[in-house]
Amino acid sequence: MSTSSECSYSYEEYKETADWLLANTDTRPKVAIICGSGLGGLADLLDKKKAFPYDKIPHFPHSTVQGHKGQLVFGELNGKQCVCMQGRFHFYEGYNIATVTYPVRVFFLLGIETLIVTNAAGGLNPKFKVGDIMLIKDHINMPGFAGQNPLCGRNEERFGVRFPCMSDAYDRDFARLTREMAQDLGCDSFLQEGVYCMLAGPSYETIAECRVLQMLGADAVGMSTVPEVVVARHCGMRVFGLSLITNKVVTDYNSTERANHEEVLETTRMRTEDLQNKGHRKSERKPRGHVGINHLYTFLEQ
Repeated sequence: MSTSSECSYSYEEYKETADWLLANTDTRPKVAIICGSGLGGLADLLDKKKAFPYDKIPHFPHSTVQGHKGQLVFGELNGKQCVCMQGRFHFYEGYNIATVTYPVRVFFLLGIETLIVTNAAGGLNPKFKVGDIMLIKDHINMPGFAGQNPLCGRNEERFGVRFPCMSDAYDRDFARLTREMAQDLGCDSFLQEGVYCMLAGPSYETIAECRVLQMLGADAVGMSTVPEVVVARHCGMRVFGLSLITNKVVTDYNSTERANHEEVLETTRMRTEDLQNKGHRKSERKPRGHVGINHLYTFLEQ
C-alpha cells in the first residue's frame, strides 16, 4: 500500500493545472458544481460554454464510469459564471484519495468560493421514496474511519489549517434557501434532508451493512462526495450538497430487489426530466431550468 506522501500532489502541480485553465478561458467563476452519476446534463444548460476534456487538462485524472462524461465545462448559469465537472473520480476506479479530490484544490486556485456537490444515492431512511432529493446536512466518512482521509500527510498551509472543523461542513443558509424555493416551485413534496454515508464501493451494500448504517443514523448511502467536501472545507469553501435517491436499499432477506447501476441512471434521467418540466411551468424567472440548482444559483453569489 502506498503511503500518504506517495499518493499526494505538490502545490505546484495543482497550480500548473489552475494556471493552464485560467490561460485557456476568460470565465472566472466563484461557484463549482460536481455532477454525480447521470446528473451531468446540468452542464448542458450553461450558456457561453467552453468544455475541456479531462485528458487534455494537465495532471487531471480521467473518469471511467458510465454516466460520467469526463469534461470540465465553464459557462454561465442564470447569468452567473460557474464551472461544472461532468464526471467525478472514485476509489473504486483505482484512484487514491489525492486523485479523487484533485479537482477541488484546483477549483480553490481558480478562485472558487462555493462548491455544489451532487450524487446518486441509495435510500436508507424508510420514509424516503425513489426520486426524492435529499439535502445533505451531514455525512459519515466510512473510508475516513479506516485512515483514508484526503488531509492525511503533510499539511499544505496555502490550502488550509492542519485540523479543520467539519461540524459545519454543509452550509445551512443554502439549505434554508433551497427549502424556501422548493416550496415556491411546488417541489417540496419530494425534498428531504438527511445524513449521507460514503462507502468505497464498487459493490453495493449487503443487507447487514445497510442495517448497520441505519443504526449509525445514515439516511442515504453512496460511493462519492465526502472526500471532495472534506477538501473543500479545508480550503474554506462553502458547500451545498444534494443526493438524488435512485433506489431504496434492501434490508429484508426475503426481498427479491437487487440494486444495479442501470436503475440508478434511469431514475436520474426520469427525475431530471420531471424537474426541468416543473421549472418550466413554475418559474417565470427563466423559461428553462434545472430546478434546485439553477434557481438556487441565483442566490449563491449575492
